[in-house]
Amino acid sequence: MSEEILINITPMESRVAVVENGVLQEVHVERTQKRGIVGNIYKGKVVRVLPGMQAAFVDIGLERAAFIHAAEISNREGSAVESIGALVHEGQSLVVQVTKDPIGTKGARLTTHLSIPSRYLVYMPRTAHVGISLKIEDEAERERLKQVVADCVAAEGIEEVGGFILRTAAEGAGKDEILVDIRYLRRLWEQIAAQ
Repeated sequence: MSEEILINITPMESRVAVVENGVLQEVHVERTQKRGIVGNIYKGKVVRVLPGMQAAFVDIGLERAAFIHAAEISNREGSAVESIGALVHEGQSLVVQVTKDPIGTKGARLTTHLSIPSRYLVYMPRTAHVGISLKIEDEAERERLKQVVADCVAAEGIEEVGGFILRTAAEGAGKDEILVDIRYLRRLWEQIAAQ
């Protein structure tokens, strides 16, 4: 199997392509002028709670405070919580992820339902679920991949594992490749959580 990484950098954008056996697998384009913050993870501070809107404003270091709705805040007990006041309070620190860039006078939209992508997996540290891309249609492959993740998690001896979504690129991937992704994502999450 041949694998190539092609990189093209200009003053306006950077492009990276991954090619396996002559077939394009991934393309990433980053433009310097329109670089958004969607997907970025921040440790923010609740600056205002709005009970009437079931929402709060969170300072994540941008010009305007970002907005988070109660439905986007993880509830550790897992039960439905009626009040934003029961979830957060002013001055509280939150680890959040941007779901929508700021536009005009509106701040960014946030969630505490974090997701961290890698090549084969998306890691969700606060969810206990293993899902598989709907584009992987072969039922035997879907079951194999679920078992591979379960075996990798057991082999690592991870107690609070979180959840994973197996991406389309995981189709045909071996246990070693999935294990490398799991280790990478766990290390990344540990670094984020430590801050």
